[in-house]
Amino acid sequence: MTLTEKLSELQVGAVSPGEPLKDHCTWRIGGPADALAEPSSKEEIARLLAFVREEEIPLLVIGRGSNLLFSDKGFRGVVLKLGRRFSALSVKGTRVRAQSGVWVPGLARIVAGAGLSGFEHAAGIPGALGGLIVMNGGSLRRSAGENVRYVDALSRGGEFKRFAPDECGFSYRRSVFQDGGARAGWIILGAELGFEPSDRRTVRKACLDALAERRGKFPLRLPNCGSVFTNDPKVYELAGPPGKIVEDAGLKGATVGGAMVSPLHANFIVNLGGASAADALGLISLVRRRVFDRLGVWLDTEVRYASEDGTVIPASEACPR
Repeated sequence: MTLTEKLSELQVGAVSPGEPLKDHCTWRIGGPADALAEPSSKEEIARLLAFVREEEIPLLVIGRGSNLLFSDKGFRGVVLKLGRRFSALSVKGTRVRAQSGVWVPGLARIVAGAGLSGFEHAAGIPGALGGLIVMNGGSLRRSAGENVRYVDALSRGGEFKRFAPDECGFSYRRSVFQDGGARAGWIILGAELGFEPSDRRTVRKACLDALAERRGKFPLRLPNCGSVFTNDPKVYELAGPPGKIVEDAGLKGATVGGAMVSPLHANFIVNLGGASAADALGLISLVRRRVFDRLGVWLDTEVRYASEDGTVIPASEACPR
């Protein structure tokens, strides 16, 4: 019996064999996974975890893939995708409970429609709620962790835990949920978020303003992963935000293979068509080296690299210096 047949028999959700990972990330880069499963319930997730643990099969957990660079070789194991099939949510007063696969821009619209404020910064961030929490993502100097009241997660061993905000280890683009890759760590099932009551029209306008700003500043027509480099406070004090630093280094429009530093915003690397992970990593490496030669600092990356064996690390750590 094949791996796909075993997974289908276990009833762990929709199962796809040899699935191209480029179809599951916003950069449109990545080779095939041995199998990809999309569960729709906690029970299906638990069955999948028990199976891969017993069979000693590597497991890689993803959301909507908006902050991931997959290996050109894909992934030798099972990819667990928490996306549309795992995206229930409910609003009660000023609190919102949402599963990890909820689409962040859609969540921002629902929050605004309920007359709640505090999530406007996320209106244009492409990705799933689980990924937003993992990265403590945000914009306009805000972060997702500010809204978290608790996070529900499942360990690779099947243990359920509810994390209070102070247990999540939130800091700039960091959380405790980033560690582990295919071998350890916690899988976010969902979260409860808290907001402040406000005027619907005011909140909706703020969301529309955030979206308009993104459309004017960012290269949204070509596949990309969002901001590539982190906005480190010490580096910012030295030379400004990463987009400016890369632009000042004369790298707008720089290319490696099919990957290009966007001429519109230098903290974005776009896929011109057919870019490989090697192209993207090569361009990240070129940018980091050029900036180091000018300023004596290494830029770190927000985007994370998932290797063939499922190790997930910042893309900057996968680049040769």
